[in-house]
Amino acid sequence: MGGAVSAGEDNDELIDNLKEAQYIRSDLVERAFRAIDRADYYLEEFRDSAYKDLAWRHGNIHLSAPCIYSEVMEALDLEPGLSFLNLGSGTGYLSTMVGLILGPFGVNHGVELHQDVIEYAYQKLEFFIKTSDSFDRFEFCEPCFVKGNCMEIAPECSQYDRVYCGAGVQREQEDYMKNLLKVGGILVLPLEEKLTKITRTGYNNWETKKIIAVSFAPLVLPKHRDNSKPKAVPLPAMFEVRTLQDLARISIRLTLKRTVAGPGPLPRRRLTHSGEQLRRRRAQQRGSALLSNRYIFMSRLIPGPMDDNNNRSGTDTEEEEEEEEEGNCRVLGGPEEEEEQGEERREGGALLHEAPVNLLRERILALPLPEPLKMYLLHYREK
Repeated sequence: MGGAVSAGEDNDELIDNLKEAQYIRSDLVERAFRAIDRADYYLEEFRDSAYKDLAWRHGNIHLSAPCIYSEVMEALDLEPGLSFLNLGSGTGYLSTMVGLILGPFGVNHGVELHQDVIEYAYQKLEFFIKTSDSFDRFEFCEPCFVKGNCMEIAPECSQYDRVYCGAGVQREQEDYMKNLLKVGGILVLPLEEKLTKITRTGYNNWETKKIIAVSFAPLVLPKHRDNSKPKAVPLPAMFEVRTLQDLARISIRLTLKRTVAGPGPLPRRRLTHSGEQLRRRRAQQRGSALLSNRYIFMSRLIPGPMDDNNNRSGTDTEEEEEEEEEGNCRVLGGPEEEEEQGEERREGGALLHEAPVNLLRERILALPLPEPLKMYLLHYREK
């Protein structure tokens, strides 16, 4: 399933294509997608295929197509502090993106049938936490994965605000899935070859919306020997009492982010262009310039962007050349345009984009604190 948009050269270009095709429609979902490189969830020998809009499978490891994940993230209508259950959590790619939106007071659980896939998911999660520069730009709800068949969840388990099932569901399994939802909750699942959004509007009331036609592997049903009692899958505790140390870390990080970010977000940069102009411009940049990926990541918990460097550099001639390259590309949101131009500089005839500065990390490292405490504030934990 997939192939709805053109392949990208990198994660950023893939997200651009998904936005242009209207699969990604909200800023919140876009930031989560840009924060996590899809290629990091591929085996090394298959990374070249990561930015194609196609599903990928190797043994038990599976990733859905980017256009499917985009529709799922948009349909879930995520907010900070919600509880989320991922049925068939796989590599943890989707759960990790969801965790960036849920924030430190959300709940993020996954059920996976295969133990080797759970181990793979935890490896990728640890890699993201310890190496991703974007990690410090969010307050994260770390996912927790359990092994089992999602059709055998213990009946006494709590209900969730948001539920996603990553396997094909038939009509006879629909009620079981619905009962995992709280009133007001949203369930997204491939129901009889249609990606479907079901909202629980009351105890026995539901609203159903068909999103797009999809093709998923069917749900694996439990198999039991005669007279054997099924083993229920226990989910983790819904809410745990947070330690004072943990709450202090969250509070300190939020306070530092506010002082770094300023009073509010700058206007977003919006482009109107044809797809061919965008591809031509990217090709020119790749051929003549050394570029470093540069993103601004924000969370709903962060009141403003992490980098408010508005210094301008360059000459009027350089600005005119920039306008000629863009052709009919119209830029709205002047302050952020000034920020971009301030980060550009000429060196030996090549246009260099400076790497983003993680101001939160710099602020924490400059504090007069012991190194272990700084590392704790940075969320880099030895497990």
